[in-house]
Amino acid sequence: MNWSSKIITHKGSKRIAVYFDKNAELIVRIKKFDGARWSQSLMAWHLPDTQENRERFNLSPHSHSLPSVEGMEQIEKFKQWLRSKRYSESTLKTYSEALKSFLIFYRDKSIAEITNEDVIIYNNEFILKNYLSASYQNQIVNAIKLFFATGRATKIEIDKIHRPKRSKPLPNVLSKEEIKAILGALTNVKHKAMLSLIYACGLRRSELLNLTFGDIQSDRKLLIIKQSKGKKDRIVSLSDKIIEILREYYKSYKPKKWLFEGQQGNTKYSDRSLEEVLKKSIRLAGINKPVSLHWLQHSYATHLLENGTDLRYIQELLGHNSSKTTEIHTHVSTKSIQNIKSPFDDL
Repeated sequence: MNWSSKIITHKGSKRIAVYFDKNAELIVRIKKFDGARWSQSLMAWHLPDTQENRERFNLSPHSHSLPSVEGMEQIEKFKQWLRSKRYSESTLKTYSEALKSFLIFYRDKSIAEITNEDVIIYNNEFILKNYLSASYQNQIVNAIKLFFATGRATKIEIDKIHRPKRSKPLPNVLSKEEIKAILGALTNVKHKAMLSLIYACGLRRSELLNLTFGDIQSDRKLLIIKQSKGKKDRIVSLSDKIIEILREYYKSYKPKKWLFEGQQGNTKYSDRSLEEVLKKSIRLAGINKPVSLHWLQHSYATHLLENGTDLRYIQELLGHNSSKTTEIHTHVSTKSIQNIKSPFDDL
C-alpha cells in the first residue's frame, strides 16, 4: 500500500498530513490514532505532530533506518509466534513495531549479546531524549519482555527489565444529570439507542459496534458480549427501559446482521460516525467538556458504585482481569466524599 506523509501547518497548528489513495484498511487504521482528522481542503488525513506520530509515519531521522538482517528475520519469526498464540492483529502490529524501534537502535549488535544495560541505555538515549511518553515506553517494554521470553538465546534477564512510572489520572466521569441531558438531546432513534446502550451496559466502543441482534436476550434481560477485550465473553443485564429503547429502534431500522449497521446495510456502523453522534449530542446538551465514548463507560461504573453495587460485580460487568483496574473508580465516586464533614465547618 503506497502512502506518503509530511509535517504541515493546518489552521494554525503543526500537524502530520498522511496521503494515500482511498483504501478501506488504511482508513480504519488511521482512525484509531488519537486526534486523527480528515480534511476536505487538504484531501488528506492529518494527526497531531508528536514524536510518536513522527515515528509511525517515518518522519523521524531514526525511523528511516531498518534493523539488521538478523533483526528483520527475528521480527518476522516473532510475528509468526504471536499469530500462533492467537494475539490480535492490532496487538501484533503494536508489538512488532515497538520491537522494530528497539532493534533499529541496536542494529549493529547481535541480538544474543543485548543485555539489560542496553535496555536502560535505549530508554535514556532514545525514549527520554525524544520526549516519548511513558505509555510508549511501556509498549516497548512489553514487546522486549515477550520477544526475549520466546526461548531464544539471550543475556537479558527478563524479570529485571523495569517499567516506567506511569501517571495515574482519574477517569473522567459525567454526572447522572449530564448523561440524561446528552441522551435526551438526541431525537434520532438509532443514535439514542447506541449511546444509551453504551451507558446502560458499560460497553466499549468496539463492543457496541460488534453486537449482533442475536446477542440480545430480552426474555432473560441479558446482553451477551462476545470475544471482547482479552478474547473473553461476558454478560451484562438489560433493564426494561433499555429493552424498550432497543425495540423501538428495531421497529424503525430492522437491522439484518449487525445490531447497528452502516448506511449501506450488512456493514458495521463506523467508529467515526459513532464519535460524530456523541459530538452532536454533547453540543445539543450544552455541555462544554471534551467528552469521549470512554466517559460513558467510566460514568456507568462510577454510578454503579455510588448506588452501592459491590466492586467485584462491577469488575465482572466490565470484563476486567484485575480488581485494581476497577478500583480506580472508587477514587471518583463522590457519594462517600460528599458525606464527609470538613473540620472547617466546626470553626
